Amino acid sequence: MRILSILVLFFFATETFSQARNNKIVADSTRPFVLGVIDEIKSTELSEKRILNIYLPEGYNRNDTVKYPVVYLLDGSADEDFIHVTGLYQFNNFSWIDRVPKSIIVGIANVDRKRDFTYPTSVADDKKRYPTTGKSEQFINFIEKELQPHIQRKFKTNSERTIIGQSLGGLLATEILFKKPLLFNKYIIISPSIWWDNGSLLNNQPEILKESFQVKTDIYIGVGKEGLAPGNTPHVMEVDANLLADKIKSTKSKMVSVVFDYLPGEDHATITHQAVFNALRLLYPVKK
Repeated sequence: MRILSILVLFFFATETFSQARNNKIVADSTRPFVLGVIDEIKSTELSEKRILNIYLPEGYNRNDTVKYPVVYLLDGSADEDFIHVTGLYQFNNFSWIDRVPKSIIVGIANVDRKRDFTYPTSVADDKKRYPTTGKSEQFINFIEKELQPHIQRKFKTNSERTIIGQSLGGLLATEILFKKPLLFNKYIIISPSIWWDNGSLLNNQPEILKESFQVKTDIYIGVGKEGLAPGNTPHVMEVDANLLADKIKSTKSKMVSVVFDYLPGEDHATITHQAVFNALRLLYPVKK
């Protein structure tokens, strides 16, 4: 009996050791899956530090002479649009597709998007409902004076710059297009919240509408079946997006092009992924 007990103990000890060793092998074989890098910038314009999620394309080498386009993604937090938008760019520059140039993606993580993406409003209800709003001028200054120079210093960039914004982010992208169009040469504007301040942004007469505007600028505007804007505003988001596209199409400049994309199968919550995919195909047509 004693010998049997010793054999049983030996068996379990051996089995336990074997399982522990196998578990160690499994544990040792895992490693982090890294999609990009996290950077931080201290902003004087915003009086705060901002987190940047940055994707560097395959083959990126700081010591190479190759330079890359930069995509600035609003709502660029890891739990917002950074991961899936990065995936769309990566997919579209696979060698067997090769539609979109390999690009650096800069996801701007949010702190207070209502504050950063809106200009001051005269609508009392919106002031009450969103008390921190109206600071888009400071955020645009941050992009122009701090963020873009920071990215240009730190990474190998060329002159092609794209901005992607949806909802309030689309409002901000439109405001930049109308007020400081040279900050970007490609605009992907999705479900823009043109209803803000009773649609006052559409009253602007921006430089891009003038014949004298001679900088190549490509614009994509996408909207889903989205219905009424938030709150008590009477604006219908599909109508506003159409009005925006029509306004830009009236330009006298031959350097400005705009495509309008209606996606009735998507709503405000689902549109971003499909719209960015469509935008890349429309802004980068296959060369025949």
